[in-house]
Amino acid sequence: MFAPRFDPSPVTFLSWLLLLPCVLGGCPSKTIQYPAEHERLLRIDQALESLRSAYQQKDRARFQAMLLPLNQLDELKRQVDMDFEAFSAISLEFKIERVVIEKDDIDVFIHWQGTWKRSAGDVGIRQRGYARLQWAGTHSILLRSAQGDLPFGMKTKQMLSEPLSPPTPPQ
Repeated sequence: MFAPRFDPSPVTFLSWLLLLPCVLGGCPSKTIQYPAEHERLLRIDQALESLRSAYQQKDRARFQAMLLPLNQLDELKRQVDMDFEAFSAISLEFKIERVVIEKDDIDVFIHWQGTWKRSAGDVGIRQRGYARLQWAGTHSILLRSAQGDLPFGMKTKQMLSEPLSPPTPPQ
């Protein structure tokens, strides 16, 4: 069996002595080169987390506060309301794949996965997908559009995937 051997030579001791401050105190961190852009990215991340958290906690007011007041988001609001009514528990995770920023327009591409349960004892519906969430703003980041396989509207997706019951024969 091979066992590492401590070499008490002065060179090894000096190497450990030079490495010790980095290990104990941490290596110095980089300074942020573009602090305004960094702050904006943090606000985008916070907006995405607020949207996910509001949906998971079934908080209508907080979820809708993250949306721009646009007619094109009315269907999204309706789908979310149906989910809140249909499921007792929602567990949702977002993983950001890419963020594209052009002036006030922000595209966030996410992978998501989640579980929607009708009751506490229910195994639930497990789904995953990929979506593009379009945000707007610089200081206040709000959702303006959503495309792709969205995690919102699981009630409708479930209804569409359920097989139709066969017609009952006349008696």
